[in-house]
Amino acid sequence: MDSVDTAPAAGTTTLLVGRERAVAGVVPPETGELYAARRKIHPQGVRGRFRTIRWAILAVALGIYYLVPFLRWGRGPHEPSQAVLIDLDRGRFYFFSIELWPQEVTYVMGLLILAAFTLFFMNAVAGRVWCGYLCPQTVWTDLFLAVERLVEGDRRARIRLDAAPWSLEKVTARVLKHAIWLLIAWWTGGAWVLYFADAPTLVGELATFQAPPVAYAAILTLTATTYILAGHMREQVCTYMCPWPRIQGALTDADSLAVTYRYDRGEPRTGAKRAQALRAAGQPAGDCVDCRQCVVVCPTGVDIREGLQMPCIQCGLCADACDAVMTKLGRPTGLIAYDTEANCERRRRGEAPVIRIVRARTVLYALLVAAVGGTMLYGLATRSFTGLSVLHDRNPLFVTLADGSIRNGLTLRIVNKRPVARHFALSAEGVPGLRIEVVGAPEGRLAVGPDTTQEFRALAFAPAGAVLDKSSPLTLRITDLDSGEAAQAQDHFKAP
Repeated sequence: MDSVDTAPAAGTTTLLVGRERAVAGVVPPETGELYAARRKIHPQGVRGRFRTIRWAILAVALGIYYLVPFLRWGRGPHEPSQAVLIDLDRGRFYFFSIELWPQEVTYVMGLLILAAFTLFFMNAVAGRVWCGYLCPQTVWTDLFLAVERLVEGDRRARIRLDAAPWSLEKVTARVLKHAIWLLIAWWTGGAWVLYFADAPTLVGELATFQAPPVAYAAILTLTATTYILAGHMREQVCTYMCPWPRIQGALTDADSLAVTYRYDRGEPRTGAKRAQALRAAGQPAGDCVDCRQCVVVCPTGVDIREGLQMPCIQCGLCADACDAVMTKLGRPTGLIAYDTEANCERRRRGEAPVIRIVRARTVLYALLVAAVGGTMLYGLATRSFTGLSVLHDRNPLFVTLADGSIRNGLTLRIVNKRPVARHFALSAEGVPGLRIEVVGAPEGRLAVGPDTTQEFRALAFAPAGAVLDKSSPLTLRITDLDSGEAAQAQDHFKAP
């Protein structure tokens, strides 16, 4: 069989692939078509180690997403007891024992940078691991496909149902499938809003129609997007909407692991009986019997034998299907497996394959992940629970009093990130003889409530006759009267 004429997957070009192309690894020419009409894909069910891994990840990922809002975490009186909570009203993000304030947005930025470098590292080591196993689009699409397979049957049954005229059986199956899809999508949106308020309380409010309108709007939006993207668009999201397939090509090289058709072993492909006859006659015959099982199980409709393609999410289901066929034929498994382009070429030249996980780009990405992660952990471990900021009066910058002393007006903002009320003492350094008073705190004890910020009006006085510059550096420091924890801020004392 010199070529295989197959219908193209969405977003791919139409290819005629001969054994010469497969052996040489030549990239086929583009057809010039920017968009191909969608061909509905009916992935066939498959069993194997990659399918098992995907089921396990799906269960863990959905379990985390749906159940985490109901986890409790004691933080003391007047504090939320939800383990993971984005409290927009108070401007707090709670993650178990960690509490982040809006001023600490750098940790969020650091987390995004860490996620990006981790994604780069994963891609350099083993290709699109994120796309094939962890991406929300992949997880929810896999769940929707499982529902479709449960209700309408496997691939052939679904194809027959699509072609069949409308009947009570067909209407019942379609209504049931879409009802379950909508239920999953609705609970997906409902679980999302639970991260922004106390989950048990909000569930009760939603059930009694007493929740804020924005909660219902968010649930409706997430329900619609989940239902459309996971139920109807599916592989179109990966092919056209997601930018990652277009980026990941720049992050891989010939030594990056990816789900690969080992053309050095599979070509020239032919039927099983024909291959046996060719081998008996001492003629070359590849292990690929052109059964197309690798194509029919692919959730994006890709023929992995055409080489790496943008719609391929490298989920490994084609490897499971191929291994099952090889086992039935008594041939070694692994015709489709995680491998590298470099190894295919090495085996074709008669050389031993080599797996090079440790190389320049993987080391670089690993160091970046370690550096960003280490910096964030150090910052979280050493961060202060006390903050002080100072705002100098602008008009006037200073006032010369009748006795010749100079007065500056300051606005102090003290941050208390602990769940208990605290009292602070204020001191100043940098200007000789400086005296500072806080309006409303004659004893010098600045009281700040638990987990809050408090503004104070302060007046700084420089004695008459003091030698001052127009702008003298000034350091203001607050000290917790109980624990001794301190914070300071820099400003300038203004003078004529």
